Amino acid sequence: MPDVVCMNLQKAQNRIQDAGVFFSRSEDASGEGRRQINDSNWIVVGQHPAPGEVIGEGDAVLSVVKLDEPNPC
Repeated sequence: MPDVVCMNLQKAQNRIQDAGVFFSRSEDASGEGRRQINDSNWIVVGQHPAPGEVIGEGDAVLSVVKLDEPNPC
């Protein structure tokens, strides 16, 4: 699993695909359950598993908030 925290969601997904895994999941870190329609409008604020872990299809879960919302990045 590459380190994708603080990356734009689209770029993070591309990085994971470059590592050989096509399918990753994302979830709204605000708890509001919003869908990520335009991936480039979201930033990754958390990831599971941790960077360096071996992953397969669907194992990567990215926690995201909208770019203009408070975040640790």
